[in-house]
Amino acid sequence: MITSKQNPLIKEIRSLENKKFRDNLGKYVALGIKLTVEAFEHGQKVECVVCTEEASKSLGELPTQKILVTPEVFETLSEEKTPQGALAVISKPKNQPESPKGKCLFLDGVSDSGNVGAIIRTAAASGYSDVYLAGCADAYSPKAVRASMSGIFKVKTHVGDRASLVKLINLPICVADMNGEDAFKATLPKDFCLVIGSEAHGVSTDMRNLAEFTVKIPMENGIESLNAAVSAGILMYALKTKQ
Repeated sequence: MITSKQNPLIKEIRSLENKKFRDNLGKYVALGIKLTVEAFEHGQKVECVVCTEEASKSLGELPTQKILVTPEVFETLSEEKTPQGALAVISKPKNQPESPKGKCLFLDGVSDSGNVGAIIRTAAASGYSDVYLAGCADAYSPKAVRASMSGIFKVKTHVGDRASLVKLINLPICVADMNGEDAFKATLPKDFCLVIGSEAHGVSTDMRNLAEFTVKIPMENGIESLNAAVSAGILMYALKTKQ
């Protein structure tokens, strides 16, 4: 059992809170009992599982050895107020950005990790299997992974600058904008690329200029906008069911 907060493995896991080290080491952390178990279920390359003795009982049998740590040591690995005492260190997929296999999602400057994770979760649930991220928060940050609720294991992420990613999109582009057509009345082709803009500025001018379709979520009671993740979820389902 690891009892020291200065243990080399513990220090390395702590470093994965930083994007630079996630990129350099090619690893990320999935926190929690459910995410740890589901990482195996969805074929992720789990490098190690770190847990407390109590959490080990809830994890059950796993294909890899569990590394036990004291609760005090585990607390240094999680920003959660009441950590579950389990995490998996996972190899980041070495995805080379490529064209989508069907309808896809393009996140254009979504800067909040929680929003990115929640959008990925809904993309997985609604069948948008390719998610493109340009100028966004890192989808592999602990907060985003936790918000994705295993969605990060089920979609393919493509990260790059806007111009290079757009070249890969071989589908009609549909942007979300308050001046667009009612999304519940719009008719799109079977496959399309839905663009969700940043929380502060919306969809970029570059993406607007490429759009073949522009849609909005109708609002009542003087509400002008919704959270980016909520908007993305509504639009993903609305446009999917209008085909």
